[in-house]
Amino acid sequence: MKYFDVFKSSLATSAYICLTALAVAVSFTFGIKYAVFMLIVCTAFTAVHFAVTYARRKKILKLASDINKLVHNDIQVDFDRYSEGELSVLQSEIYKMTVKLREQQYNLKKDKVYLADSIADISHQIRTPLTSVNLLVTMLSKPDISTEKRIETVHRLYEMLSHIDRLITVLLKISKLDAGTVKFSTETVSLENLIERSCEPLRIPIELREQVLETSAEGNFTGDVQWTCEALGNIVKNCMEHTERGGEIRVSAVENPLFSEIVISDSGKGISEKDLPHVFERFYKGQDSDDNSFGIGLALSRMIIKNQNGTIKAGNRRQGGAEFTIRFYKSAV
Repeated sequence: MKYFDVFKSSLATSAYICLTALAVAVSFTFGIKYAVFMLIVCTAFTAVHFAVTYARRKKILKLASDINKLVHNDIQVDFDRYSEGELSVLQSEIYKMTVKLREQQYNLKKDKVYLADSIADISHQIRTPLTSVNLLVTMLSKPDISTEKRIETVHRLYEMLSHIDRLITVLLKISKLDAGTVKFSTETVSLENLIERSCEPLRIPIELREQVLETSAEGNFTGDVQWTCEALGNIVKNCMEHTERGGEIRVSAVENPLFSEIVISDSGKGISEKDLPHVFERFYKGQDSDDNSFGIGLALSRMIIKNQNGTIKAGNRRQGGAEFTIRFYKSAV
């Protein structure tokens, strides 16, 4: 940087020159020696001003250069060199901004990795039933297929298409929850009514499996009834699928001053120790899962419950069978 550039860009410097000329002119009326003395004094003050202005401007340009490198080159910049003097306040705010930007960058990278993994998982989950559908269609296209075999294949085809439809529906619900676009409503209903609405779509499949569904409830629930029925229904369905024919599924609920608690249990084999830490992970399929399981029902239930200030815990009963304990708290915990 040239001194002339600093001189030209400084309004204060121009003011110094004007004041110097005025002071010298006034001093000249008292004598030439006073004028010379005033000129020397004013020149000294002007030189000091030049030096201070130049140093400050140089430091500001250096700070601007460091910020530019940080933004475009993603390098580490030591802002401690600006911790003293006039730039100390600016240094503190820039440091805070830098930390926040790095946190946002880290979170964005995590989101990109998560999105890529999710897309890969979704593609795999959809490709599997689609492969089965293609095989079934190929079988139907054979001219020598018997009527009985054709009816059986069509029935299996309908089953696979319904599984794909359910998979896409659940994935759309999960994506909405991930994006934070779901607005949960709040209404108060009895726990008995909530459990009844949750289990109603499953009563016929449970009856066909010759299983027994027992329910008991006392108190009320406050939250989004439709989404909560979805969550509870997925858990009951999971219990139904992992309980042998003729087994029992029990849903009990109670309210106290702190929370509304719902316990869903079954008389099946229970959850293995290996699977227990992962039952709520997306696309995780336990060792006892059948081929029609997608591994997303419990993950969706957990997301719905957590978004309503709730908790869910999976475990095993002492007498055998799985047990899910859900609590919806009435205030933050």
